[in-house]
Amino acid sequence: MDALEEARLEIDAVDAQLAALFERRMAAVLSVAKYKQAKGLPIFDAAREAIVLDKAAARIQDPVLRPYYRDHVQNMMDVAKQYEAEILGRNRAAYQGVEGAFAHIALKALFPHAEAVSFSTWDEVFDAVEKGDAAHGVVPFENSHAGDVSAVLDLCYNHPDLWVVGVYDLPVSQNLLVLPGTKLDEIKSVYSHQQAIAQSETFLKQFHLPASAMPNTALAAKFVAESADKSKAAIASAETAALYGLEVLVPQINTDGDNTTRFIVLSREKPTMGNRFSLLFTVDNKPGKLAEVIQVIGRMGYDMESIKSRPLPHVPFDYYFYVELVGDPTADEAAALLRELDRSCRSVRLLGVYTK
Repeated sequence: MDALEEARLEIDAVDAQLAALFERRMAAVLSVAKYKQAKGLPIFDAAREAIVLDKAAARIQDPVLRPYYRDHVQNMMDVAKQYEAEILGRNRAAYQGVEGAFAHIALKALFPHAEAVSFSTWDEVFDAVEKGDAAHGVVPFENSHAGDVSAVLDLCYNHPDLWVVGVYDLPVSQNLLVLPGTKLDEIKSVYSHQQAIAQSETFLKQFHLPASAMPNTALAAKFVAESADKSKAAIASAETAALYGLEVLVPQINTDGDNTTRFIVLSREKPTMGNRFSLLFTVDNKPGKLAEVIQVIGRMGYDMESIKSRPLPHVPFDYYFYVELVGDPTADEAAALLRELDRSCRSVRLLGVYTK
């Protein structure tokens, strides 16, 4: 027996022990879930997770292995939270569209064991989370080429009881999908979500293809498949093509080769841990007020990665602002920043805390 085979046998032996320990650990997780259910406690306990991770790292003698073991324990806790969510009936995650939509792909990456619940509009996703019909919602927030999804940002502003608890960057490859056997010169019209159309504008202009917006990319593919009309095409993912019996006629038609869509995760539970946080604020319409806010953020030592403005609902020509800041939201400096901004802003609200 050579060294490789010996090492593999050792790994198999350890894996057998780990399997038994995993079942033992999940039995304890089940007890925790039942306790939380009886007491009405949230699944996520940030303080407890931090203690467990620090304790786990301290148990490893080899300093090189400590960060890897820390990641391993974090993964186990993430799996445990998913199991708890299923036990407590909180494993529903909402998205807009149908199976195969990019939001559905992002949801399955974030919550692989969750029950994915489809809604027709982003408003319904927000409402489902707000009412408790879904524990989380996954919606697109920004694209690296087409920019922010303004309607989703407005929904964040209009739902003060919801939090952004996570972000997920999904590399998006837009493809021209057609009925099998269709040639490019047969296509007369293209259908997709407005963002996908914007991301593919160079290709569409090159071939003089008119595009019509639909609620999402997967619905566009479903529409083309059901039409049985070779003059129609859809812009969507390759995964969507397989779902609806279409074929990829032209791959990667998006203008930006590094096309990425950022999705946000919505929850009713307030987040506490992360290395980024976002704020929504309004200021008086007076000279220098916005500059004052930006100066406060800089003076307090925070890197502002993003700032956006949107029309304030029901107030013509007045605006609210969104900023994303790098830093620990639990630090004393963050509390001091919010107190300082409260003095400079007409209103200020912590929107989200997440890691990326």
